[in-house]
Amino acid sequence: MTNYSSDPRVVMTLDAGGTNFVFSAMQGNRAIVEPFALPSRADHLPSSLEQLVEGFTRVKGQLPVAPSAISFAFPGPADYPGGIITAPPNLTAWRDVPLGPFLAARFGVPVYINNDGDLFAYGEASAGFLPYVNGLLEEAGSPKRYRNLLGVTLGTGFGGGIVCGGELFLGDNSAGGEVWLLRHKLIAECHAEEGASIRAVRRVYGEVAGLDAADVPEPKIIFDIAEGRAPGDRAAAREAFRRMGEVAGDAIAEAVTLLDCLVVIGGGIAGAHPQFLPSLVDAMSTTYTAPDGNRYSRLIPRVFNLEDPAQREPFFQGEPRTVTIPGTNQTVQFDALKRTAVGISRLGTSQAAGIGAYAFALARLDESQ
Repeated sequence: MTNYSSDPRVVMTLDAGGTNFVFSAMQGNRAIVEPFALPSRADHLPSSLEQLVEGFTRVKGQLPVAPSAISFAFPGPADYPGGIITAPPNLTAWRDVPLGPFLAARFGVPVYINNDGDLFAYGEASAGFLPYVNGLLEEAGSPKRYRNLLGVTLGTGFGGGIVCGGELFLGDNSAGGEVWLLRHKLIAECHAEEGASIRAVRRVYGEVAGLDAADVPEPKIIFDIAEGRAPGDRAAAREAFRRMGEVAGDAIAEAVTLLDCLVVIGGGIAGAHPQFLPSLVDAMSTTYTAPDGNRYSRLIPRVFNLEDPAQREPFFQGEPRTVTIPGTNQTVQFDALKRTAVGISRLGTSQAAGIGAYAFALARLDESQ
């Protein structure tokens, strides 16, 4: 992927939520306008649109050069390539709104809208986890390089985004990477988000600890309990995160079966990875049993936890081999270890999404030229 860290072009950005719109601008993968928030006024469309115009107007007035584009994440469902927002649950007045064309007409620049999971993945592929892993492989002298990435966010929901060969995969219906709708491993009639989210951690902790829902703490406290830093039911806390890792890992394995890629995790629960990442990787590393009793690995590539020091060295070392071309004295080298890895965001979820929005806009502008 192109490195935009020295690019002089400026892109205006937005973090859109049901309560606030947060505005900024980026140049060279860095924010150059101090982010500021305006109320979203989600229940009245004309007022909500006025807030967007006011916010981007204020940003534009602070820029050193004219903006090249506007690029941001906006809650779906939506026709993202067309810039049309259809029915976001937390923005009740927004129904079939051509937001992209509206902003393009107002500000005279191209407008690119995606969902937050897509932009998180694209940012990590552009300037985060993907170049981080490839850089360490190069330092280790390995010929192995990765070009594909699944970005997963664990927080209020279970989101995802896919980057294949440096391109963001959007799908034909703006519905690529919707990992939350994969099946819940432990409750077959549920989707995976019910087992891989903040509410899942709280629910399981409450069930195992025997607490009423109103008495269950937030995941940050549950993590501190699991780590022995706060009072509470430590076994229940550990089980809540272990179970979340199992459900998330099973869903991620389904995706990696088709994508064959690295996996990076962000979102509000990512900081609790010491408690859930081992079970997540274990779930990706299980086996199937055939009717004849033979067992088969869940995935073709071996899965490594890059946050575990014991697994980092064998991942980066691989299995280098040298073979002779038949009938000649010439040799070729290759890495015989098929492998993938799971790790935590190197940028932080918000920064990754911002860089993703910036990189997506510049890539599209370059394509158009």
